[in-house]
Amino acid sequence: MTLNDLIDSASAQHGDFLKYTLAQPETMVPASWQLDNGTSVELWDTGVLVFNPPATSELDLILSSGIHGNETAPIELCAAICRDLLQGTIVAKCRLMFLFGNPPAINAGKREIVDNLNRLFSGHHTKGPDEYSWERQRAANLEAYVTRFFHEGGAEKKRALYDLHTAIRGSKFEKFAVYPFLHGKPWSETQFEFLAACDVHTVLLMQTPASTFSYYASNSHGAAAFTIELGKVRPFGENDMSRFSACDNSLRRLVTGQRLELKAFSANNFNLFAVNRAINKTSEDFSLSFAANIENFTQLPVGSLLAIDGGTEYRVEEGGEAIIFPNANVALGQRAMLLVKPFDVSGNTIRD
Repeated sequence: MTLNDLIDSASAQHGDFLKYTLAQPETMVPASWQLDNGTSVELWDTGVLVFNPPATSELDLILSSGIHGNETAPIELCAAICRDLLQGTIVAKCRLMFLFGNPPAINAGKREIVDNLNRLFSGHHTKGPDEYSWERQRAANLEAYVTRFFHEGGAEKKRALYDLHTAIRGSKFEKFAVYPFLHGKPWSETQFEFLAACDVHTVLLMQTPASTFSYYASNSHGAAAFTIELGKVRPFGENDMSRFSACDNSLRRLVTGQRLELKAFSANNFNLFAVNRAINKTSEDFSLSFAANIENFTQLPVGSLLAIDGGTEYRVEEGGEAIIFPNANVALGQRAMLLVKPFDVSGNTIRD
């Protein structure tokens, strides 16, 4: 399929943007065209597609997936929404950008080619080897595209970025979201309500800056931004997409300007956690000290051995500490595990 084929098929309402992206995973020629419903579509780069409806809402929205190439369910979910927009089955009412983060890794069925893309934002792509990897260049480009998208929308618009993932391992809570550190700004009741509408009732409240895509969008652009984990990593074709129906329905309603059925925020409807401490990998002689199939949010008894890093042992230090995102295969200096504890938001600032 050539670029002209894509433009023609999109105009004729049969575009499959993900298929085209994966056929040409590294370089695309920018282009634009108009759908029959008047929506302008702009192809900025591989895996980067922008919809500009003739009349837009107050929201500028980014939906990202495939930041890790083997996290297929969010890729399929976003691709289906994107396809329906190109085919005219649904019509966007907000300015909307789709980002399929790491197409070469998606093609390879791998988490990454060289570097973990979700550890390279907020300028971290410049901190490493002199020679850029694909992921380092991609992170720089994605930052530029997000900046351009929000700048073109204008400072008065509401901004949101939902970065959709699936986790390496199972979880005591199948779906959960990571709320980036807000530097003292209040959490949003409306965003909690939206997460609940997506069937996400577990939220990890970060306490420090990070190099993730969602933190970048939040901190650099004032966007309501989240990393949303929808389940466990599975190959293409093996996802039970019915498990994501609430998220799919809520995103489609948001995109098309339909009324969202939001329940009033109550902390009692959520499992809220905050990071208690992080364990970083400092040597190649790093190993986890629990079963490979242990689930996220598992609590172990105080004193339990968590990891050995060279001559250093890490153990559970406090009652209630739970394991999340354990991964011994990260690069040196990167986070190999978080320990989180239940968090009470009473007395903290939450805005409407």
